This record gives sequence, C-alpha cells and structure tokens, in this order.
Amino acid sequence: MVMDMYELTMSNGYLNQGFKDTWVAFDVFYRNNPDNGGFAIFAGLQQVVEYIENLHFSEEDVEYLRSKRLFTEEFLKYLLHFRFRGDIYAMKEGTVMYPNEPVITVVAPLIDAQLIETTILLEINHQSLIATKTNRIVQAANGKPVSDFGARRAHNVDAAVYGARAAYIGGAAGTATVLAGKMFHIPISGTMAHSWVMTFDSEYDAFKAYAESYPDGTVLLVDTYDVLKSGVPNAIRTAREVLEPMGKKLIGIRLDSGDLAYLSKEARKMLDEAGLSDCMIVASNSLDEYTISSLNRQGAKIDSYGVGERLITSSSTPVFGAVYKLVAIQKDGKFIPKIKISETAEKITNPGIKEVYRVYDENGKAVADYLAVKGEQIRDFEPVRYVDPVNYWKNRSFVGCRFKKLQVPVFEKGKRIYDLPDIEEIRQYVKDQLENEIWEEEQRFENAHTHYLDMSPAMFELKMSLLHEEN
Repeated sequence: MVMDMYELTMSNGYLNQGFKDTWVAFDVFYRNNPDNGGFAIFAGLQQVVEYIENLHFSEEDVEYLRSKRLFTEEFLKYLLHFRFRGDIYAMKEGTVMYPNEPVITVVAPLIDAQLIETTILLEINHQSLIATKTNRIVQAANGKPVSDFGARRAHNVDAAVYGARAAYIGGAAGTATVLAGKMFHIPISGTMAHSWVMTFDSEYDAFKAYAESYPDGTVLLVDTYDVLKSGVPNAIRTAREVLEPMGKKLIGIRLDSGDLAYLSKEARKMLDEAGLSDCMIVASNSLDEYTISSLNRQGAKIDSYGVGERLITSSSTPVFGAVYKLVAIQKDGKFIPKIKISETAEKITNPGIKEVYRVYDENGKAVADYLAVKGEQIRDFEPVRYVDPVNYWKNRSFVGCRFKKLQVPVFEKGKRIYDLPDIEEIRQYVKDQLENEIWEEEQRFENAHTHYLDMSPAMFELKMSLLHEEN
C-alpha cells in the first residue's frame, strides 16, 4: 500500500459514483530539468513495472483500511480482488527526456489508474533525479571513472540501493553499496576508512596489514595524519617492502580531505619519482560536477573519483518534480480530452492521448521532440508541419527528418508485453544517445541549449480550443 491516502479516498468515491468501469488516460511528465540542465535521464521503469505486476491488497491491508471507518464494504471487497487491468506506454528506461512530454501514459479504468499514481511518481522522481545528477558528474570527470560512495548519506536503505542503480544507469563505474551490487550486478569497490589506519600502532603497520590481506587490490587511504609527510611516503614504502616482493603492485592511493588539486599534484610527483607511475590517485570528499570541473581546471592529477552525498541526494536539486495528470476520460466509448488550467502558464497541461516523437536531422542529431494527437500519420523524410508553442504564429515544417516514436507498449489489458532490458543495456543506451544523438550544447552545465518540444497543428488546435472553452 505504497500510496497516498487520497488515492484510496478518491477511488472509494469513484466506485460509489459509478465510475468503476470508466476508462481514463494519465500522463507522467516533469516541468524543469534538474540544475538548469539541458535534459534528464529516465530511470526507474523496471521498479514501476514490478510494482504494478505485483500490486494487490491482502486481508491484513483491507482490515487496516476498514479500521479507518472511511470506506464502504463494497470498496473493501473490490480491493481484495484488485488487479491492474489497463494499458501502459512508456519511454524505454534510459531515454534522454525533456520537460512537458509524456514519459509514461496510463490508459486504464479510473480506479486502476488512480491507485498506481504514488509509486509511479516515487520511482521515477527518485531514480531519474539520481541518474541525471550522476551523468553530470560523469561528464565533468571527462572519462575518468566515477564511483558511487553515497550510501551512508542517502535518505534511507532504498534511497541508497536504488540510487546506486540509477547512478550506474547515469554512467557511474560502480558503487560501494554491496546490496546494490548483488541485486543489480553493478561492479562494487571499496578500500579502507580512517578507522583502519587508526586501529594500528602506526600508519605503515596499517598499510602493511592491508596490503598483505589484499595484495591484488591495494588502495591506501593516505590522509589520516599527513598526506605528504606520512601518507604517501608510507604508501611508497608499502609498495616496495610488501607488494613488490610478492610480485604485486600498489593499485592506488586515496585522498579524502584537504586541497585535492595541490595534494594530488604533489603526490603524483612523489609516486612517479618512486617509480610508481602506474599507481592511481583516487579522490573523494564532497565532490560534484562543479568541484570536479574546478579540479580539472587546476590541473589536478586525479585518476578516479568517489562521489558521495552530492550524488546520492542530488543535493543541488533534491526534487525532480514529475507529475501525474489526467488528460482524457472515456464517455460513450470515446476518449474526451481534458486540460488542467492554471494561472501559471507552465502548469497548463497538454490535453488528450498523444504520441511523442524524437525528430532527427540527416546527421542523426535530435533537433526537436514533437507531440501529436494519437493516430496522426507521421512519415519519415516527408514535410511535417509543426507549431512552436512559444512562437505559435509562425508556420514551420520539418523537412527531410526522421521520426522515432519514443513510447513503447509496456502493459496491455493488465499483462506485461514488454521485455525489460538488463542494466547494462540501459546504461549503454544512455551513453549511445549522449554520444551520437544529443547536441553538445544541450549537455553544457551552464546556459544549456533548450531542446524544442513542438506540436502538430492538430495538437496545438486541441489545446487552444479547450483553453477557450474553459475561459
């Protein structure tokens, strides 16, 4: 029963008012990109699908609801036999997405559609936020691996575990969260904490013991006492006196505090002079895309990053803001478009059951996304008229473009008909889009180009006609 109370009170009311078999359509979309970026990454679909497939109400659930004295016995009996009966369309997980376009569309009986709202938004808001934030951090690292170190700063267990999943989709090389590694087959990594070093009589003794325990993967934390006077010299000594006699190498050192740019450059010199040019320098300590970009500008000699709280909480933009809005209701066998009107223009919804396309130029670059009324005929390479919702008086056409429908059928009449990809496929899909389809100008951290979301003339006319009816 992961749902808001009003999902149940409304559903009880719908049943009482005779709406049990009335079909509706809801769209899931969001309004603003996190961190004023140019796009977001869609994540969390697998968990949505698994939830809907398994959604039911037990005797204990119903008894708890009965104790609230709010619901009719007819409704409680209905819940005991509830199974989702509708259709769901969604973008593939990992799709690069933009504001105000339908990421998921639910077409279902009204009660079915209402009861799944909270969990859909919970999963999509959380994982899309973390995947998007991670991708920004990965882009800043400029090819150097980024690992999720955030579990201890996550908001709870699920936030840590599913945040690690989302981070991997967004481009992280791995995670320190062991359960996420087990559940999702994500590479896991981990070295030592300051407590390991402090447990031994000396820093060298701590390093020696660790190297003897893990000779094939020794990464030493060198900032417990003094990085340059103690930590790095003891790491070098460990490499020479412990690892090299075993025929092993020191894999890396980790910096977790201080001036990371200065310390990494000095540590690099010391390691190179000791013949340890293959030894990596790993940096952690409250990193994000901005601090990593700054380290790059300063010429920091860092080979890998461990990023914690600013990744797993997306602390700069901690809320994603996806919403779930009614867009059509069936009457006399026909879906009637619905619109939500607001004094705030950006909160006026796009009505009706629609389809969203990505529009590609002759070079395979995505030049816009395109909303059309469901059933409109869109053909590749033929001229297709569109309306810019901002400059709507201009008559424009896409010419010589290819169109890709972004949503795919996931559920049909309550049955899943979509094969869920594994996490490696999703991660690679993100990478392929960003490398081949999405403009570099949309991937900037500052002043990112705004991706166009255009409408077919029929879609625009539908929206305008409903606005005029309501005013």
